[in-house]
Amino acid sequence: MVLYIYSITFKNHPLRLDGLEGVGAPSSPPRSVTAGPLCAVVSDAPEELRPRHSDIGRHQEVQQRLLADGAVLPLGFGYTAPDEDAVRQVLEERGDAYADRLHEVEGCAEYNLKASQDEGMLLREILADSETARQLNDDIRADTAGPDAAVRLGEMVANEVRARQEALASGVIEALRPFARDIDSSPPYGADFLDVSFLVNGEQDGLFLATQLSLAHQMGDEFEFRLNGPLPAYSFS
Repeated sequence: MVLYIYSITFKNHPLRLDGLEGVGAPSSPPRSVTAGPLCAVVSDAPEELRPRHSDIGRHQEVQQRLLADGAVLPLGFGYTAPDEDAVRQVLEERGDAYADRLHEVEGCAEYNLKASQDEGMLLREILADSETARQLNDDIRADTAGPDAAVRLGEMVANEVRARQEALASGVIEALRPFARDIDSSPPYGADFLDVSFLVNGEQDGLFLATQLSLAHQMGDEFEFRLNGPLPAYSFS
């Protein structure tokens, strides 16, 4: 057996862990390991823990329960230590850094925002705005273009898509920046042009959510906004 580590918080956190199940099978209830002013929330777990759906859900339930009552530094799924002494050693060695980060996220939650744009609509906009791209596309369709025309058009469109989406992402982030204590951007994946997390103080979350909804409405139906939160501050721990 090993110790599975969920998160780090201050030892004066209420730690309402009753009724929660730990990861693994058989599962053991989460408990705390304390060192100085900090504690880690842990549970016993098998050494070879696989990320089953039920285990990921239990991991998230612990984090959400802790977030409801105070500052917490959540760890991603899969962190373990050999025993409680090893956990205490880490808390002691990095105690100041953990305490500083806990103070930074206190009273805050993370909101992750992803956004995408209808690709067909975007292509039509580019062809409408660019006479060069439009003419090249017409020549290709009429079979009067040179052999490299398709490659040239593809490069032209790809560059324009990148520029437009970077501008869109920057605009969305700047509109929401006043309501965030911190921001963490990730490279967007697939059709998304935006993948960004905001650390939002509880006193600002109403304005943040209202502004995000207003942005989505203003940008129109060709855009899809997907907001996930409030979450423990995974991106800021």
